[in-house]
Amino acid sequence: MISRRHHRIALAAVFVLALAAGFALAAVGVPQRIADAAAASTSRSDTDALRAERDSLAAQLRGADEFAGRVGPDLVRGRLDGVPVTVIALGADPADTRAVSELVVAAGGTVAGDVVLTPAVTDPARADALRDLSARLLPAGAQLPSSSEAGALAGGLLGAALLSPPDGAAPDPARSGAVLAGLAAGGFAETPAATPAPGRLAVVVTGSGYSGVDASASAATATALAAELDRRGGGAVLAGRDAAPGSAVTAARAGGTGGSRLATVDGVGTGAGRVATVLALAERQGGGTGRYGSGDGTTGPVPASP
Repeated sequence: MISRRHHRIALAAVFVLALAAGFALAAVGVPQRIADAAAASTSRSDTDALRAERDSLAAQLRGADEFAGRVGPDLVRGRLDGVPVTVIALGADPADTRAVSELVVAAGGTVAGDVVLTPAVTDPARADALRDLSARLLPAGAQLPSSSEAGALAGGLLGAALLSPPDGAAPDPARSGAVLAGLAAGGFAETPAATPAPGRLAVVVTGSGYSGVDASASAATATALAAELDRRGGGAVLAGRDAAPGSAVTAARAGGTGGSRLATVDGVGTGAGRVATVLALAERQGGGTGRYGSGDGTTGPVPASP
């Protein structure tokens, strides 16, 4: 049965995310309205009024984000008790992965491993090298997916090396370290500060959308990697800064490369989005999945309270 405290927490989480999303959407349109006003009229008062509106919305957004950051630990407390989580950064702002890791600990979980992948992972020009390395580094007894997609193969390798399968033996930390060292030597990962422990869940933290002619291919690679991680352990969440065109979150929500079943969160650069990410991990631990945040294709700002 849901306690009154957990009910209040769920309502507060929804309020925080809805508030932040509303401010963000309002603030996005103000710069264009300033430009339109300047082009259509010589009235300085109109432009000044719009600038004041923009500044007010930005201040409210900062306040909502600060509020979410302060209440976040209470909102997630106890939701991941004893659960080891592998945190994987793929083009993410270090501040985002650090904040997500801190909330995992606040939720009662542990950070089993902190893995930083380089942009080479999503570079189509390096896809053949990533495929070859994934096959060569695969631990004995493990299998890669039948897909030829470089992201899926890399996700299979990382899943075999870092995540405990639901009905199998946990990976050997020594072999996990060897896999990450091999990826680092190939330019696909940073050398980890410590040997990772086996994780049960994984969260892949990304940045904003990819750009250029290879944007869609890069987003698909990131999505395939996260989707394969989701199949290997107890589940995974893909979190990004937004759900803009060219982002991994958008690609996953479009259903490409197996991402249709993948839990996604946009807005991980905000306190509200980070709370949603940890709550989505807790939901995956229980077998659920969803799409959360304020971007297109979401099912709500946060998962429903269990």
